[in-house]
Amino acid sequence: MLEQSLVAMEMLFCCMEEARVSGLPLLLHLPRVRTWYLALTMEDLLSDNITFHRKKEIAAQDSNMDHDTGLVQVLIFEAADRDNIGGSPYGGQKAICCTPDLAKLENCKQGEVIWRPSAKDATWPYVTSVHFHGDATEVTLETINVPITMTGMYNLYFIVCEPKLKGLVMTGNTIWKNPTGYLPGRMAPLMTFYGLMSLAYLLLGIVWFSQYARFWREILQLQNCITLVISLGMFEMTLLYFEYANFNATGIRSTGITIWAVTFGAVKRTISRLIILVVSMGYGVVRPTLGGLTSKVVLLGATFFLASELLDLVENVGSINDLSGKARLFLVLPVAIVDAFIVIWIFTSLSKTLEKLQARRSLAKLDIYRKFTNALAVAVFVSVAWIGYELYFKATDPFSERWQSAWIISAFWHVLSFSLLCVICALWAPSQNSTRYAYSDDVGEEFGEEETMSLTKSLAKVDGDENSAKPEKKERKDTSKDVFSLNDDTEEDKRE
Repeated sequence: MLEQSLVAMEMLFCCMEEARVSGLPLLLHLPRVRTWYLALTMEDLLSDNITFHRKKEIAAQDSNMDHDTGLVQVLIFEAADRDNIGGSPYGGQKAICCTPDLAKLENCKQGEVIWRPSAKDATWPYVTSVHFHGDATEVTLETINVPITMTGMYNLYFIVCEPKLKGLVMTGNTIWKNPTGYLPGRMAPLMTFYGLMSLAYLLLGIVWFSQYARFWREILQLQNCITLVISLGMFEMTLLYFEYANFNATGIRSTGITIWAVTFGAVKRTISRLIILVVSMGYGVVRPTLGGLTSKVVLLGATFFLASELLDLVENVGSINDLSGKARLFLVLPVAIVDAFIVIWIFTSLSKTLEKLQARRSLAKLDIYRKFTNALAVAVFVSVAWIGYELYFKATDPFSERWQSAWIISAFWHVLSFSLLCVICALWAPSQNSTRYAYSDDVGEEFGEEETMSLTKSLAKVDGDENSAKPEKKERKDTSKDVFSLNDDTEEDKRE
């Protein structure tokens, strides 16, 4: 069964591309809008108050003419029918406008758009036109209401085949609406997704906060940071859900809600990365402070936040469609570079921290850090694999025909981030033993159950020694070393 979500869009049209050679049109089209629309019932594309303006000097050339002097055509077609638009007389470059040669081959009218009926619906594509009359400098397209009855991704083009209309400017708006509201078909599933993610963060928050309240006396600084990340994630998903719900109801993206949503998201991602970084450095576990690294960590976090915030604001605030390739690359590249640097720094720091913990023989801390390292390694591997899939997805779908599954690309990153947060919550969950993961000046500050048992046995053996008080400190140190040996008793006997 098809999903019940379509599109609604309201755009201001302006400007026109440069004039092309004969056969290629002047296209006045929705900027970056190869739109994603879905309809199950009779829905409409409404075109309202669209006006075309031509230059006065061009209009003056037709001052003595009392007939139509310029043609603008409106073309709406499904992406699957794109091969039905245009033609090529001799197998060369495809032309959209009918030339003298194509008029003979394609049975088209010279100076107009070439199109052929769709195999699925002979009434499509939808084509209408408007003419300038005499020396008029502007002409308004009458309000049109176009029913869309089939699921698909539709293109709306305003085409001028006459080179003399170069410089034509267009203003107005179009409104697309579906049975469930104004959300684009590509974005509609995300509203449900954000709603579910809000509930997921709420459930995680309930479990975490219950443990937090239960063991509040044993809370570490790290656990306070995790609480903050959970709260930010909850606010981000909730705001995104309400932003999409508002967009679906009104057809306009609320600037205020969008800015708050993307800001919460940028803050959450920044804090999450910095927490992972400082934990990887052993802050609060093997070192009490970051020392001179504090300023570097803060500077790195500020850089990532600014780059991420700028990207999100440009992509989402007042926008419906994807950024063009060059613009997106310009904004994505700084985020990707800083992110890669953070990942490298994290794993470099983890390696050093694991070495310190192993040298100090802190088994409990070593175990949790190994699990933490494995979780991060899996997350990085999955991220790289998904980036490869995303590149493949976009490279093999230049016309956005797989729009129904495009929402998964962005949704995946939220799922991965939430999954990693759940792992971290499980590893550092508040408990009565939380403080054993905290930093201590004592090198041998931490002993597991096996260590404690071995130490008890060893001390029991030397308890009967009259001179045990003198070498007590030395014996404890030696015993802690022998915990990792299979010959504890032999070593004890030799020492005695």
